[in-house]
Amino acid sequence: MNSDSLATHLSTNRYGEFALTDAIRPGRGVPIRPREGYRIDVYRDLKAKIRLPILSAAVSSERLFDTFLALLEPLGEEVHVVLESSHDGNREHTDLRRDHIDTPVLASYLCEFEELLTNDGCTGVAIMAPGQAVEVQFDEHKLFHIYAANLKPFRRVLKRAGVRRRKVLPLISEAEHLHHTTEGYAEEFQQLAMRLGVGDFDSVLSDSDGW
Repeated sequence: MNSDSLATHLSTNRYGEFALTDAIRPGRGVPIRPREGYRIDVYRDLKAKIRLPILSAAVSSERLFDTFLALLEPLGEEVHVVLESSHDGNREHTDLRRDHIDTPVLASYLCEFEELLTNDGCTGVAIMAPGQAVEVQFDEHKLFHIYAANLKPFRRVLKRAGVRRRKVLPLISEAEHLHHTTEGYAEEFQQLAMRLGVGDFDSVLSDSDGW
């Protein structure tokens, strides 16, 4: 793929009715064609003896953030939050956690950083219900992964958003793909971390811009 065709590929954000944010692109040749929908699988951790249903969803960019906020409602009035960063460039996450934050307060902070959360390919966030095995993850691929014994409340949210269940739903993260970030996003991540009062973020820096 020459530079012109690569630039065209990176500028393509719509595949039929489904639109990507700036955070992620499929690899060259589009090995997985992005599409909207959700699927249900089973998450297993043999060491921890955990077995939970997991719902994975891809939502078109114009409804992505509003759907994310709606998915927080079933978690209750107080949650734990983990900010996830791979801004150091090695694709290993730095996880920064804050326990016991009011859900409306968290939602307000997240709304201030909507641009970062939706368009930075090195930022993710996970929100958990205290004392329950329930988690909503909005990952750096801008996919939702929801772990819960009862997925019905989350399925209702997706239904209201017009997102349908699919028996087969390949996800963009499951094949070659490209992440996009900038130094500005790395700095915004630090600002969000400070706003939430999470742990040490001195290592969360980016040395370069772009894909």
